[in-house]
Amino acid sequence: MSTDAGGPVPVRIAVLTVSDSRGLAEDRSGDTLVARIVAAGHVLADRAIVRDDAELIVSRLHAWIDDPDVDCVITTGGTGVTGRDVTTEAVERVADKMIPGFGELFRWLSFAKIGTSTVQSRACACVARGTYIFALPGSTGAVKDGWDGILASQLDSRHKPCNFVELMPRLLER
Repeated sequence: MSTDAGGPVPVRIAVLTVSDSRGLAEDRSGDTLVARIVAAGHVLADRAIVRDDAELIVSRLHAWIDDPDVDCVITTGGTGVTGRDVTTEAVERVADKMIPGFGELFRWLSFAKIGTSTVQSRACACVARGTYIFALPGSTGAVKDGWDGILASQLDSRHKPCNFVELMPRLLER
């Protein structure tokens, strides 16, 4: 994965909004995420909205994991603690390797803004068959925190000392 003249490597990212109440027209969190992805020079590979239903989430994730035109999936919504919040369980079902530091760092960053309410977030990340999946809470503030505080740099191939992009060619090693 390289570009001419040492520029950043564009990552092909799919965005999944998990919500029982939002359609594309009301998806402010998804819009915020898409705007940041495009502004960073990445490619919006696809975008979808599914209900808070683990089977639907898992099905959509499997489709993108199997799509060679998707390097990374970022979800928004469904990471809380209510009975309808099942995104974290769906991500765990498709995961080969969890990335616990993502959720830990997200909650640490979030604590500075919302205090102890951050313990209600079950933001998480994994690698699934060579595809990164990052699950963020559904608020626009959480999307901004996750992108601006973690993903913008970790999905930038120029970020040092290391980043997720440079590991992409090796994610399927055994």
